[in-house]
Amino acid sequence: MAFDGIRVKGAREHNLKNINVEIPRNKITVITGLSGSGKSSIAFDTIYAEGQRRYVDSLSTYARNFLDKL
Repeated sequence: MAFDGIRVKGAREHNLKNINVEIPRNKITVITGLSGSGKSSIAFDTIYAEGQRRYVDSLSTYARNFLDKL
């Protein structure tokens, strides 16, 4: 069965060291760790990337051709 959620593979921004995580849909997910360990980075970067992916998916093929020109 295919995973139906958000998958982060090899995250390396800020203090993250090659992190892999699967975040399930329709579940409460908690991110814990020491100060400066990358909690906000993984949360906000994941939300941003998923929002951007959904936005691009909502565009027609014709409109997607112009994204590289912006």
